[in-house]
Parts: sequence; structure tokens; C-alpha cells
Amino acid sequence: MITLRLDQQLEQQINNTAKNLGVTKSELIRKSIGEYLSKLEQPNAWELGEDIFGKYSSGLGNLSSDRKELIQSKIRAKRT
Repeated sequence: MITLRLDQQLEQQINNTAKNLGVTKSELIRKSIGEYLSKLEQPNAWELGEDIFGKYSSGLGNLSSDRKELIQSKIRAKRT
């Protein structure tokens, strides 16, 4: 359980909003905090690199399916 102090204006806004929505003040506050915290979550790896993925494309469409063969050919090319 958490106890917090609110100024009168904020408390009145919470009371009015909860009444208008037909929910309890506690439910309104729980949902509000949950939504706020979900917005603070860190972005996933795709979101972090989205602007650079594909930026330096090789032009080859088979890199994931033929990766072993491509690596082996690069190694063979270095050895000769």
C-alpha cells in the first residue's frame, strides 16, 4: 500500500475524473500509473536500430539463407 499527498487541485481533478468515468479513485490512479510506467519502458532492439537497419545494404537477398556458403567463399578467397 502506498500513501501519497496531493495538492487540492490535483485531488479534485482525480475525484471529478473518477466520477465521470464511473471508476474508483484507486482504480483511476492504478491505471494512470500503469500507463505512465509502460510508456517509460525501454525500446526493444529493433526500435533502437530501426533507422540504421538496411542502411548499408549489400544488395544480396540471400545473406541469411546462404550465410555459411558466403562465409566459406570469403575465407577461401583470402587463402588464395
